Amino acid sequence: MTLGSNVHEVQVKAPAKINLILKVLGRLPNGYHEIWSIMQTVDLFDHVSLRTVRSSQGIQLECQPSCAPQGVDNIVYRAAALVLKKAEIDAGVTIHLEKHIPMGAGLGGGSSDAAATIYGLVQLFQLQWSLSEMAVLGAELGSDVPFFFYGPQALIRGWGQEVVPLRVSGSRWIVLVNPGFPIETGWAYQQIAQSRTQVPQLSAELTILDQREALDFQDILPYIQNDFEPALFPTTPRLGEIKEELCSLGAEVALLSGSGSTVFGVFSEEQAAVKAMDKMTDAPELQVFCVPTRSTRLALDQN
Repeated sequence: MTLGSNVHEVQVKAPAKINLILKVLGRLPNGYHEIWSIMQTVDLFDHVSLRTVRSSQGIQLECQPSCAPQGVDNIVYRAAALVLKKAEIDAGVTIHLEKHIPMGAGLGGGSSDAAATIYGLVQLFQLQWSLSEMAVLGAELGSDVPFFFYGPQALIRGWGQEVVPLRVSGSRWIVLVNPGFPIETGWAYQQIAQSRTQVPQLSAELTILDQREALDFQDILPYIQNDFEPALFPTTPRLGEIKEELCSLGAEVALLSGSGSTVFGVFSEEQAAVKAMDKMTDAPELQVFCVPTRSTRLALDQN
């Protein structure tokens, strides 16, 4: 961590996430939608490097490749500013963000980057904040941010701020297929609102899962679902086509992640997953990744 007498640096691995189940319920008084979701991190990472020289001030953010928005509107910049303000620290911070998770993809890349920034600065300045303190701060930035402090799996309630750690035994290989275009979350929620005649309730089966502290993948697979699919597939048919192709290539199940645009297939064997990935990469517009679900929570990158 220490590079010199007054220069320090940490690197944090920021994992992507998938939603194994995502129910969108009613709208809450704060304007957010109530959700019920089981989230799982996967081994696709952005890398966040944080460096400080205590004699300087301000935040400098560098992205590779270039990411939007830039500067003070970027969620990573805002995360750093929140930490410095809360901790009353005047040091300057340089952040280098190396992006691998597609943006606007339903994989939580921006939220994970923000969580990694908070986590990294807490380590950098030795603030001794608990995970719950970091998660509360993260909730000010976005509904998915708190999850990343409690991964690799968790049950999500409310508007995302209620995170219940969950043990999911067994592992799977995940083939992530991004169609090459983003989906804006606000627009996706509008599509749900326009396509519904009533607000759904949590089913009896999911209510039972809600009471469990530990599950196996086999317990979850029969109930994998995403409420964004019936709202988005009619207007964005390419997503449904990708889902069908993943199933035809041997996926146990396939599903849209978050509000899209990434669709993922779940495979029990690495060989089958790699074969499906190779087949999907025949389409040049697609970004395809084959990753395991063995990811841990946020961690310093020791490499």
